[in-house]
Amino acid sequence: MTYSIVARDAETGQYGVAVASRFFATGALVPHVRGGRCAVATQAFVSPIWGIEAADRLGAGKNAPMVLADLVARDGGQAIRQIHMIDAHGVVAAHTGTDCVDWCGHVAADGVSVAGNMLAGAAVIEQTLAAYLAHLHLPFAERLMTAMEAGEAAGGDKRGRQSAALRIHRTEDYPWLDLRADDHPDPLAELRRLHDVAQERYLWVADAMPTKDNFSGTTDRGPIDAAIAAEEARRKAEGRTSRSFATPL
Repeated sequence: MTYSIVARDAETGQYGVAVASRFFATGALVPHVRGGRCAVATQAFVSPIWGIEAADRLGAGKNAPMVLADLVARDGGQAIRQIHMIDAHGVVAAHTGTDCVDWCGHVAADGVSVAGNMLAGAAVIEQTLAAYLAHLHLPFAERLMTAMEAGEAAGGDKRGRQSAALRIHRTEDYPWLDLRADDHPDPLAELRRLHDVAQERYLWVADAMPTKDNFSGTTDRGPIDAAIAAEEARRKAEGRTSRSFATPL
């Protein structure tokens, strides 16, 4: 009922997951990321326990094939589950259970994996992967969204659309960007709108948040406010208005 992409951006070291489904709030259960160390997507007859355990173990330095093999061996429901992951070394591992609903399967390339079930056909994941690889010049978030849109254009979830999510972590276990359209007629388009709104103010604040290496983060509001003002001026110069639904300040 879902297709997703997990990836590591080679240039920045960021890890991300993007997912879409004809299922409510897919972003609540599918993505699991540990900053700077791994990304996991658990789906089909979803087991959040798979996602949490896999991310914790990969985050502790275990390799993806070993973690995957252990999950499959221990779970009597493995035939109805799907999971794919990328570890701290960029190694990908994936499992599509034999009883997952057709069409189902997974594909991968260096630093990226795509998997899906209950899809219109194999072209969904093939086009998602191809679009990701064809747009390596784009910023990571835009690359993931572009890839998912290609999968949707190839048929996506064969039942239709309902929700989508995009989660990206930098060095920390809290997300740098975590966008969700939980119940929407065009959830991938809604992710685009949310990403536009995030660039107005949110991401400038996110860049200033404390990290493990900088416990205090940025405590001077001046540079943050200046960056937000510059972004607003840039939008106005380009003739773009805010896409936010927020009430005016």
